[in-house]
Amino acid sequence: MAGRRRASGTRVVVALCLLLVALVGCGGRPATDSARADVQSLLDRRAAAILDHDAAAYLRTGARDRFDNLRAVPLADWSYRLTGLRRTGDTALVEAELRYRVQGYDRAPVRAGRTLSLELDAEGHWYVESERPANGSAEQLWDQGEVSVVRGDDSLVLGVGQPAARLRSYAALADHAVPAVSQAWGTNWARHIVVLVPRSLTGMAALLGAPESSYRGIAAVTTGETGAPAGAPADRIILNPDAYGVLGETGKKVVLTHETTHVATRTHTTPATPLWLSEGYADWIGYLGSGRSPSQAAPELRRAVSEGRAPRSLPSDADFGFAGDATGLAQAYEGGWMACRMIADRWGEVRLAEFYRAVGGHERRAGAVEGALQDVLGTSLEEFTGQWREYLRTQLG
Repeated sequence: MAGRRRASGTRVVVALCLLLVALVGCGGRPATDSARADVQSLLDRRAAAILDHDAAAYLRTGARDRFDNLRAVPLADWSYRLTGLRRTGDTALVEAELRYRVQGYDRAPVRAGRTLSLELDAEGHWYVESERPANGSAEQLWDQGEVSVVRGDDSLVLGVGQPAARLRSYAALADHAVPAVSQAWGTNWARHIVVLVPRSLTGMAALLGAPESSYRGIAAVTTGETGAPAGAPADRIILNPDAYGVLGETGKKVVLTHETTHVATRTHTTPATPLWLSEGYADWIGYLGSGRSPSQAAPELRRAVSEGRAPRSLPSDADFGFAGDATGLAQAYEGGWMACRMIADRWGEVRLAEFYRAVGGHERRAGAVEGALQDVLGTSLEEFTGQWREYLRTQLG
């Protein structure tokens, strides 16, 4: 009896389902698959309109909220991949992965999570009501306003809310930085850079997906993963206009050359590379030709040495935390710079670059510096640290 009742119940459910198929698609899969295909088609048409600079085609897909902002950006590719769809009646919330490439700079697509709100029109076609960064994803520059573009000889400067003259001056600084880095590091890198200039510190933090407090007083940062392959998207140098804008000409040149060094050394900067080396080497190239003496470029460390508080060890990665003590952060950068300056003075600039590559060539952090010191410079970590402390005293005392 129980078995027959289950069979009878199954027949009722099947019959009901067959009836619903004729009406709305029982089980949901055919309707869901159809909706996903329709939405992906919408996203494809929207992407094509951006690449073709076709405003009319873009408007047919929905809101024009970012089309004008993107007009000047030289795009090689732009596409969306649907990753999630939640439909409620005539509305839907879409999760998608945006992939785009800047012409002449990105060898691989930049990927960004996006959330789009959709609605059905009177004819039953989906259109985009709004688009924004997905939860946990950073903003893109064109989310913040219309992007202005300045092309340098070796650079592409993209800005929002910035005067054209200012962007041109930043392009000139970038064009100085690229050959300066190549002269010290070598030419086996892209040798061109992308610089983003948001309207304010708030915009910079949004591009990085971080709170403003993490970057207040920081003039610029460079995005990119350590050990990134040569085919990765181009690093972005993001300027903080509030801090970078108040620097003098020499300061601006040092900062942008520092960040450009990070771009050039990216493939040789791995988890084995300590921050005192990566930041110190970037500062070393940044200060080349600036005329700045150690006392001028390392004032916090000079003060500590003069007061008998010279550091006993090389800066740790924790010393470079932006949210920490400003004096300690300055001393960490200055200490890394002085270590690299000492290597260049005593072993030569070529050996310094070889040492950098040797450290990054290790599979793990443990033993990386020690091994490279022995193999490239013929010294131990203990001896090197003692030499560095003496160098601080002689140069800053």
